[in-house]
Amino acid sequence: MSAVEVSYDVDGPAEAPVVVLSNSLGATRAMWDPQVPALAQRFRVVTYDGRGHGESPAPAGPYTIDDLVDDVLGVLDRIGAERAHVAGVSLGGMVGMRMAAREPARVDRLAVLFSSSKVDPQGFLDRAAQARAGGTEQFAPTVVQRWLTPAYAAEHRDLVARLEAMIAGADDEGYAACCEVVGGIDLREDLGRIAAPTLVVSGSEDPALPPPHQAAVAAGIRGAALLTVPGAHLANLERPVEVTGALLAHFDGGTR
Repeated sequence: MSAVEVSYDVDGPAEAPVVVLSNSLGATRAMWDPQVPALAQRFRVVTYDGRGHGESPAPAGPYTIDDLVDDVLGVLDRIGAERAHVAGVSLGGMVGMRMAAREPARVDRLAVLFSSSKVDPQGFLDRAAQARAGGTEQFAPTVVQRWLTPAYAAEHRDLVARLEAMIAGADDEGYAACCEVVGGIDLREDLGRIAAPTLVVSGSEDPALPPPHQAAVAAGIRGAALLTVPGAHLANLERPVEVTGALLAHFDGGTR
C-alpha cells in the first residue's frame, strides 16, 4: 500500500529544525497539545493524525508499519524537510523506531515514549475484530483508564471526556487495521540498526506497556537513554512538565 496524505499541522519558525510528533493508537494530534507551545518556540513542530484517525483518510486495510512510516515521510516531503527529530507515543514510537532503522538519513534524534518493540499480539488482534464488529466507541472508557491514573482521571473529567471522544471518533476499520499493525509488530532486529541518538521514556504506572518494554527498547539501541516518569501511558498529558522538558533537552542536543 502506498502512503496516504494524512492531515497535519505545522507550528513554529519556518527555518527551525523540524520535530515530528507521532500519536498513540486511538489518538489524534491533539494528544500533543501540552507539548506543542514549548517545542514550537525552538522547533518547527509537525503534528498529524495517523491514517484511520482524526481528519486523516482511512483506506481499507491491512496496513503495515512501513505504510505508517511512509505517511510520515510524505508529510516531511510536503513541507520540504529532509531530516527531522521524531517523537512517538506507543504506536507512534513504533513508527519512529522503524523510521529510524529504515531511513536513517531522515531521522536526526529519536524519542520513544511508552512504547515497545514487541507486544503480546492476541489482545490487539481481538480488539481489531471487536472494532470491526461493534465500533471504536466501546473501547473508549477502558482505553482512557489505561492512559491516565485513577486519581488524575477523577480530577480531570473534561480531559477524560475529550480522550474518550477522540477514541470513539476513530474510523472503525482504520483503528482495527492499526491494532493489527501493533499486534504484528516485531522491531527487535531493527533496534540495533538505529543510529539516531535516542531517548526512551517509560511510565512507571503504565498498565498497557509497562516499564520492561521500554527497558528492552533502551537496551537494544546503542547509547539510548532511559527515563522513567511517574504516571500512566499518556504521561505527556498527566506529567507534561517532565515530558516536555525531557523532549526539549533531548532535541536541543541535536540542534544544528
